[in-house]
Amino acid sequence: MATNSIVHNKILIKGLVQGVGYRANAKHVADLLGVQGSVKNLSDGSVTIVAEATAEVMETFLKWCRNGPRPAQVSEMVVVPGDVLHLKDFLILH
Repeated sequence: MATNSIVHNKILIKGLVQGVGYRANAKHVADLLGVQGSVKNLSDGSVTIVAEATAEVMETFLKWCRNGPRPAQVSEMVVVPGDVLHLKDFLILH
């Protein structure tokens, strides 16, 4: 696969990921890397991310997601590929 092709992933992060700055840090990292999409807290205590980037950038972003910010404790991460939607910006959804 060409590393410059855009990929789309829906990422579900479980563990201690709310109340630890996960969303704000995810946005910061996404903005630095050039990832497009959004991040949102879910009512069950998990976080969901929709992300689009080149395959190479996505791998870097997913590595960050597996750990999150320092206080976070990620217990599980599920990545589901999807169709590219050509998203713009990276938003924190409420």
